[in-house]
Order: sequence, then C-alpha cells, then structure tokens
Amino acid sequence: MTTRDIDRRRLLKAGGALSALGAAAPFAAQLLAAGSAAASAPGDYKALVCIYLYGANDPHNTVVATDTDSWARYFAARNTGFDPIALMPLGTAPVLAGQVSPVTGRVSGPNKPEFWGGVLPIVPATPKPIPPATAASPARTFALHPFLGPLQSLFNQGRLAIVANVGPLIQPTSKQQYLSQSAPVPQSLFSHFDQQGAWQVGLGQPFKIGWGGAMADKLLASNGANPVFTAITPSGNSQPGGLSLYLAGQIARGYSITTNAVPADVIQSVVGRMLFTSPSAPATVSALIQNTSATSNFANDYAAVVTRSINAATLVNAAVSAGPATTIPAAPNYVNPFTGSTAVNSLAQQMQAVARQIAAAPQLGISRQVFFVSMPGFDTHANQNLAHPDLLGQVAQAMLYFDGALANVGGRDLRGSVTTFTASDFGRTFTTNGSGTDHGWGSHQFVMGGAVNGGNIYGDFPTLGVDSGGFSNPDMAGNALVPKISVDQYGATLGAWMGVSSTDLANIFPNLGNFSPTNLGFV
Repeated sequence: MTTRDIDRRRLLKAGGALSALGAAAPFAAQLLAAGSAAASAPGDYKALVCIYLYGANDPHNTVVATDTDSWARYFAARNTGFDPIALMPLGTAPVLAGQVSPVTGRVSGPNKPEFWGGVLPIVPATPKPIPPATAASPARTFALHPFLGPLQSLFNQGRLAIVANVGPLIQPTSKQQYLSQSAPVPQSLFSHFDQQGAWQVGLGQPFKIGWGGAMADKLLASNGANPVFTAITPSGNSQPGGLSLYLAGQIARGYSITTNAVPADVIQSVVGRMLFTSPSAPATVSALIQNTSATSNFANDYAAVVTRSINAATLVNAAVSAGPATTIPAAPNYVNPFTGSTAVNSLAQQMQAVARQIAAAPQLGISRQVFFVSMPGFDTHANQNLAHPDLLGQVAQAMLYFDGALANVGGRDLRGSVTTFTASDFGRTFTTNGSGTDHGWGSHQFVMGGAVNGGNIYGDFPTLGVDSGGFSNPDMAGNALVPKISVDQYGATLGAWMGVSSTDLANIFPNLGNFSPTNLGFV
C-alpha cells in the first residue's frame, strides 16, 4: 500500500465528521483521507493559491534582463516584424500618440511599446551571476513589463519573488542533450493540452491526479468536520477543459464556488424566494430533489448528491456571510489601457472569492486549503502588443488587490499564511513571428506572500539570444528556453511550506529525486 492509498481505519474513525453534511454520507469517500500532515493547532492556517495563465505567458516580455549585452540581443530579436513587440529601454519616457519615438523612429500609439515608456527596474537582493555571452556587462540588471507596476512595488517590498526558467523536466537536461535526444524529455512539449497536464499533474503521475489535489489528500485530516472545503476553485467550468486537473486528488475534489454572493442553497426566481409566484414552492421542490426514499437506487444516489451539495453550500454561505469574510473589500474594476473603458477584472473577482473563503476558514474549522484561479488569453501568436499588456495589467492588479485584502481580515494580517504563485502552459519563443510569439518551453513565474523570501530572483536567469554567427546560447534551443528548474522542484518547495512531508512529496513528484536542490528556498 502506498502513502497515497486511503487508510481504512482512519477513514472509518473519521466517519463521524460527515454528520455536518447530513445525507452526504453515501459519498463520504471523497471527503476524508489519511492525511500525512499532522492536525494543525487552532490558528495555524496555511493556503496555496495557484494563478494559472492559460495559453502560455510570454516570459521574455514579463521579466527582462537589461544589462548591455542581454538587452542588445533582446531588442534585436523583438524589434522586428510588421508590429514589433520589443519593449522600450529603462528610463525611456512615454511617447504621445502620433509622435515619433526617438528610440525606434516609429509613430507611437496606445497599443505600441513606445507609448508605454520604458521597462520598470527591479534590483534582486542577491546579485545574479553574469552568464556566458554577457561578460561585457559589469552586472546583471533586470526589469518588468511597464504594465507590471503593482508587482514592481510588491517585489521592492519583499513580498514577491521571481523563479526563473521553470518548466516540466524528467531530469536535468542541457541544450546539447535536448538537441541530440540523449536525455528523456516530456512528450508533446509544445502542445497546450499536454503541457497543461505536465504543469498541473506533473510527470509520471496518472493524468487524473493533480499535484494540488494530491497535496490536498495529505492535508484533509487537518480540516476536521469539513474537509470538502480543502480544495476550492472559483474558476468553475469557465477554464479550458472544465474544472482544473490541478485540484483533482485521489480523495480530494475541487469544490467549485461562485464569485458572487447568490446563495447556492436557495431555489428562487427573479422576484425573490418564490417559484411560480408561490412562496412555499421552493421548499417543496427542495424536499423533492433531496428525497432518498425512492425505489430507484439511481434516484436515491442523485438525491444524496444534491443533499450533500446543498448542505455544503449552506455551510459555506453562512461562513462567508458573517464575521471576518464580510470585511473583504470588493474587487476593483480594471481600466482598459487602450480604450480607457472600465471593465470587470475576472481574475480580481476570483481572488476576492478566495479571500472570502480564507477569511471564513476558522468558522469552518479549516486549517489547510489549496485554491485554483485562472485567466485565459495568453496564447499570443498575433497582436501581442494589444493583448499581452492588458492581460499582465489585470494579473498585476488582481495580485496587488489580493495582497491588500489579506492585510486586514477582521483586524488580522493573513498575508504570512497564504502563498500565491503563477503557472502557465509553457514559455514562448524569444524571437517574434511578426506581431506575436509562438510556443516555447521554459518560463518565469511569480510567487507572492508574507512568508515568501521576496525581492529576489531564484534560479539561473538564462542567457538571452538565438544562435547566430559565433554566438551559441547554452540556455536556448532554437527559439525556446531549456528549463533549469523543474515543475517538481517548484511544486515541492510550495508543498514543503504547506507541511507536506518529504516522503509524500517524493510520491507526488516521482521525478523529484533527479533534481537538486529539492527545495528552492523562495518560501
């Protein structure tokens, strides 16, 4: 029996916890498991929040090396095509629409890099070494996209870290090994579907088990009578492929919540808690759909599922409608930088829903939670200047909002108890295809939280530039970064902070033993 198997004795012992969910008992198996983490003391709360960027975020316009040699190669590769995507250098003033940029000689406009001004400088607390081909620079310097001002602020305050060049790997792999096919690599490297699986599930695991869900399996025992609320997503079925693989465990299942305050346990019409103008009809329908006295086993099982859902919804609705959860501020609207119009930031709304669940955790008796939020649109093959900055701006606003919302939850600062991290399908090509980028491999990720060792870049930031003439980039095969940090190391570092044992982490990430260190130290 592996550590992922259900401990039958503990499952039976914990069966009494189901009383809070009433007739949910027939489906109890997904609510309880033998968690490897010890039960947490009151107030000992921790949560992981995954922000998944569907479509593959472009790392090269997200975090940029700005030392002389790196910037020259970056700008030469991206300042080409019929709609160049190269960002403007540090210190460049924004150029008004219709005016000519002194940097590029092109006419500026709202959806042009010239219009946004230069990249935003960041200074890692630990200087990064000069990699091959950048020896002409006295030091390695870095910056963020102009639309990531909120993340620049969080980085400078020490609550945001950058993990460089992360991607799915089976074992450490060099450029030469990849090109010569002398090392095993993940299958279908440039396929969205396959690499979403590689990121959310990991390599070497059954495709139905995500590493967030596998961690939740180990943490269920810490959550007392309400373990169903261990793994939660407000993304629902809006994400590609429906509910995320990331939250699917052997026992744990992603519990889907809405981003609004409409109670899920009330049958109502547009005129209030009535049905067909009858105030008693909702209760009648509710009783019918929860009736388990039918002669059909299928009908009884269906009624049990409905009852479980209603009872769980009743608990969570009550928890977020009173107490500290009511102090969570509303998610801000987002101003489209190109049109000036105000729009809902769906990612910020999801972060608001997560913050409310975190605030309600003590009322539900929850001490460990894993969350998944998502945002689509990052597959920027074309029109990257129009799409990518807007997407990054929404991500930055949502993360800053979440950090602020957790700073005062009913008078408590919960930022040290919550770690938020980004993930995406893969990186994108270093060179432009004319107005966008194509599929790559390695990418850079953000990690945010009060427990994060922020203000630093973790891992070797790669050498920039494609092979040409006498230049050979050791970190890039063709147009794609070869990752130096595996998803296993990234996930295991987060899992260790959550309290998942090293033995369980080795089972969740079967290839973890191929890498050193297994804990990257960013949290």
